[in-house]
Amino acid sequence: MLNSLKLSHLAAGAIVVLVGYTSSVAIIFQAIEAVGATQAQANSWLVALGLGMGLTTLALSLWFRMPILTAWSTPGAALLAVGLKGVPIDQAIGAFVFCGALLTLTGLTGWFQRLSRLIPDTLANALLAGILFQFGLSAFTALNDDTALVTLMGASFLAGRLWFPRYTIPVVLLAGCLWAGFSGSFGNLEQLDFSLTPPEFITPSFSIPVLIGVGLPLYIVTMCSQNMPGVVTLRAAGYQPPVSASLTVTGIATLLLAPFGGYAFNLAAITAAICAGPEADDDPKTRYLASVVAGVLYCLVGLGGATVISLFLIAPKALVATIAGLALLSTIGNSLSQALSDSQNREAALITFMTTVSGISFFGIGAAFWALVLGLITHQILNLRTRPLKHSATTPQAR
Repeated sequence: MLNSLKLSHLAAGAIVVLVGYTSSVAIIFQAIEAVGATQAQANSWLVALGLGMGLTTLALSLWFRMPILTAWSTPGAALLAVGLKGVPIDQAIGAFVFCGALLTLTGLTGWFQRLSRLIPDTLANALLAGILFQFGLSAFTALNDDTALVTLMGASFLAGRLWFPRYTIPVVLLAGCLWAGFSGSFGNLEQLDFSLTPPEFITPSFSIPVLIGVGLPLYIVTMCSQNMPGVVTLRAAGYQPPVSASLTVTGIATLLLAPFGGYAFNLAAITAAICAGPEADDDPKTRYLASVVAGVLYCLVGLGGATVISLFLIAPKALVATIAGLALLSTIGNSLSQALSDSQNREAALITFMTTVSGISFFGIGAAFWALVLGLITHQILNLRTRPLKHSATTPQAR
């Protein structure tokens, strides 16, 4: 396996961890504050989340030889930041355990895998393009934040595509980091502390109102807004993901790590697209090595707890936004091309894409779920118009 490791795998794995933490770690902090956790408990949350993502990513990627990335539930963290106010931390932990049990049960029964097969490939690609669209767009809106940095990274990207396409993204990342370092764009490095953080066990207690008001919504949001896009991401990249096995693994990880703050783990979508795309490797069969690198880095970062997370927080936002957008550019283009290639299903694909981009949310469930609902409804209704045509076309031949 080590003989097949490439620089592009290392770069993709590093970008995954950088994007994964910087894009949503602030929401995790809000959830921790809502439940009134101590500093030791807050550090434990970050240890559990980092190790949970790392170990589940390693297990699934190595076992199935696919770029299967897992992540903490970002919509779930947003839900917790609001729903945990006034909830004792032991009851919050009980809700996490309950969510983990539901995730495990979902994986063992296999119903979610059967449901995912009903989604047409055009809609799957449209959903993926919509999910990644904001990240691609951020590479250009970041020009307002740091014009020089983004311009340099953009020029490095074009040069890489011309002369060394396999190493384009690593070179872009290196160029951005060097410029940010020399220009003083990074935060205060003196605040960094790389000491290890021990996890802290919290005995869960179970309250029916908290289980229903927090645990159940956490499960629903994680399934609809995270796991479904995660499945779609791998399918759009040409893989047949082991849905039930993945949900079982992430569910068990949630059960085991919930007492330490690992509130919910799920399939990743955005970060998975980085490892599953051509920028990670030209050969789809060895792209899983990028997710293996990400899994190792997640474990290392997790061991540092909140002290290591500060490293990601001092990184310039323009650098993170630009490297993420450029790394996902090929995936966005390929997904849009596949989504719109079938003229019969083009309207349904467009509705799926535009609903995802809209960012709408109802009942605490994000746009990705509603995009699939509207897309599938449109797909079924518009396909009704073709059935009579097919029938009438065969009538003259029958005569």
